[in-house]
Amino acid sequence: MVAENMKVLVVEDEKMLAEMYATKFTMEGFSVEKANDGSDGLAKAKATQPDVILLDIIMPKLDGFAVLKELRRDAKFKQTPIILLTNLGQDDDIKKGKELGADDYFVKSNHTPADVVSKVKAVLAKKR
Repeated sequence: MVAENMKVLVVEDEKMLAEMYATKFTMEGFSVEKANDGSDGLAKAKATQPDVILLDIIMPKLDGFAVLKELRRDAKFKQTPIILLTNLGQDDDIKKGKELGADDYFVKSNHTPADVVSKVKAVLAKKR
């Protein structure tokens, strides 16, 4: 199974959503780290070197685009799948996320946590 021994970092400022995603990923065999703002997310990514990062865009301290840009500048994160998980569904936001190096872009309201886990597994499988 793809998830075994895989670490996911969920960077999400809405506590209830972060817990919901963390629970679902844990149930699927992932090890989960959480961060509740962009600055904390950047620090945790660098400290824990996750296999995949789920990144909200609108957050305190540092938005998801800034975190994504910073991570993609770091050679250690060039190959790490980073998936934007947000409520911003405008074409411009999606385009910006892809241009900054996001591997995928999910609008939260369009995907259940189970959908997100499935898509993360697919992204990880492609990276192997």
